[in-house]
Amino acid sequence: MDYAPIQETKIHGTVTFPYSVYRGRIPEWIHSFPLHWHDDFELIYCTKGQMQVTLWGQAHTLCAQDLIVILPHAVHSIEQSIARGGEYFNIMFHPSLFKGAEEDPCYPKYVLPFLNGEKTMDCFYPADSSFNQSVTPSILSMYTHRKESYSTHELFIKSNLFLLLHHMNQYSIAAASDNRSQQLSYSRLKNALYYVQKFYDHDISIHEVSEQCGFSESHFMKLFKEFTGMSFNAYLVNYRLELAAKQLSVTDYKVIDIAENCGFHNHSYFTRAFQKKYQKTPLMYRKDAHMA
Repeated sequence: MDYAPIQETKIHGTVTFPYSVYRGRIPEWIHSFPLHWHDDFELIYCTKGQMQVTLWGQAHTLCAQDLIVILPHAVHSIEQSIARGGEYFNIMFHPSLFKGAEEDPCYPKYVLPFLNGEKTMDCFYPADSSFNQSVTPSILSMYTHRKESYSTHELFIKSNLFLLLHHMNQYSIAAASDNRSQQLSYSRLKNALYYVQKFYDHDISIHEVSEQCGFSESHFMKLFKEFTGMSFNAYLVNYRLELAAKQLSVTDYKVIDIAENCGFHNHSYFTRAFQKKYQKTPLMYRKDAHMA
């Protein structure tokens, strides 16, 4: 059975040059990109319209020329803004691109603190912010030369990434002890996401999933809402609906079988929930997907 990965392990670019630029359009190309995390740095730059990025449970609405910086291991998602859709591109680059010789002091001084939680920075930078204006020329240059990046522009790309890293360090701050403690709690909550990924087609109780994280039920529910921006039950339903939408698009299974496969044992509830999320019935969603 297909599932939505929550820890992304895909190599962006190539093994020797792990860097890539992607262009996206919501909702025409994808309806959303569910909660996930990865080992890469990621920059999301909105070029047109509006979009929503949720990072560690906090939702940010991006308009044209707004920027969000996502540090490695941060849990995030991309969705359509309530108002309208939007276009964007995201730049993905692995920390290993900054590694030099063993005696080079730059990697442990400027990169590792972001990876081990000693250093952090604000994530959302509107178009008129000083950080945004400082890094936008490099970002636009990398987007312009995205197709040549692996063959003829490696030095150009790396020079822009090092300049970007310089500005990130200029705007970074030491992570407070309570912030680091919170991040550790959030990391334990990732076990709940793994549990949903494995058992989404089963009945899952708050008791069993809170045990997976080592929290009491009440503390788990409080932290999970902070962590994802939604209750656990809402997350579980949304995860199942994302899977159902994918199966409607790529398989010929009966709708009632897809509902069962995805953990919905009440067909009328599945239809209502699906229509509320996608503004169309499962059958209409399948029809539109096949026509696209």
